[in-house]
Amino acid sequence: MESPIDANILYLIAAVSGYLLGSVPFGLVLTRMAGLGDIRDIGSGNIGATNVLRTGNKFLAFLTLLLDSGKGAAAALLLFYMYGPDAGLIAGFMAVLGHNFPVWLKFKGGKGVATTLGVLMVTAWPVGVGACAAWLLAAGTFRYSSLAALIALSASPVIAWWMGLEHVTIMAAGLAALSIIRHHENIRRILKGEESKIGKKS
Repeated sequence: MESPIDANILYLIAAVSGYLLGSVPFGLVLTRMAGLGDIRDIGSGNIGATNVLRTGNKFLAFLTLLLDSGKGAAAALLLFYMYGPDAGLIAGFMAVLGHNFPVWLKFKGGKGVATTLGVLMVTAWPVGVGACAAWLLAAGTFRYSSLAALIALSASPVIAWWMGLEHVTIMAAGLAALSIIRHHENIRRILKGEESKIGKKS
């Protein structure tokens, strides 16, 4: 059923809704509630699950991972059911932007890996599953979480293209490019052999 709302207004609603949902800084909120201080003063200063894990609280790190991926999935799913697939893709993309550049934290957020995977799982679940499988394979092979994330998200538009999902391919390519930009420091450290490996104390 076609929405009576003008397409431009509809996409604006999707973009704003997605951004606001994505901008909720769960890592920061959870660590403060647990009395662990400001997560931005710990480790990399990132608000994502990997940095929350540096507090030593594995449960909080898992919860952050779950909520960060969940907010991307929720944004895409909600707008998909309200206004259709294009609105869902826009909302999902903007949820990742909201996580990476939250207005509440002066646009200094996370790297968007979990949120991106959450978006992919609900917009095209085979692409999401493929990206998760690529992450597990890369993490097990190279032992770098950041490199695994880059490989997984870079694989997602290829998988979407192979499946003939044009709009998902465009969104996934944009999110993969954003991830590369957000991981520029990790890429530099990997090239210099200074990046911490999974399971190794930094």
